Amino acid sequence: MSRPPTAAQRRVIEAADPVTGRLRGTETQLAALVKRGLAFRHPRPPHEHFLTPAGHRIREAVPEAAEESEKPAPDAGVFAARVGGEEEPPADGPARLREVHGAWQGLLELRRMTNTDGAVDRPCGWERAHLVRAAALALEAAGHHPASGGADGYRVRATPQPEAVAVYAADADSLAACAATLEGAGWQAGEYTEPRTRVRYLLASPRRV
Repeated sequence: MSRPPTAAQRRVIEAADPVTGRLRGTETQLAALVKRGLAFRHPRPPHEHFLTPAGHRIREAVPEAAEESEKPAPDAGVFAARVGGEEEPPADGPARLREVHGAWQGLLELRRMTNTDGAVDRPCGWERAHLVRAAALALEAAGHHPASGGADGYRVRATPQPEAVAVYAADADSLAACAATLEGAGWQAGEYTEPRTRVRYLLASPRRV
């Protein structure tokens, strides 16, 4: 097993862009992360450095480790897509719209840089590793409203199936609209019915081709 990253390297990893995984640090720090398989240097100019899937796993484990000594505010200063049903969702308004737009543009850039053919119409590895967040971002970026405070809206939930999320909506029209948005964002979506409740939902997964 490889040695864990140093404290300085952890700080670089923790400060990575939450969506694209873009890194900032000294050349020595970045080269060390590449050597450990936690980052990669993009072959095209300006040759930025980005977290690998292993680096993303380290980044997500950092807050958990930090809780032992000091409990930080959850997701402080970090963009989080709204999956629906949050107890304290971020406030709506122009600032939130800008954040969502920026996150979606960052995700498209990540697709361009990490899909082997540079395609932006197909989900990338980060999305397959963060299915719920990725699907929720696609929906919110397209203008759909998440459920909150008793109001109708979409809800994105994990499922036992590999590479699949469940999406719920207030009615058939809203569900169809969510399906169209996800398909336009590079996902496959089909409608199903829960056997016991008879509730209709989408089962969505990222396209590979």
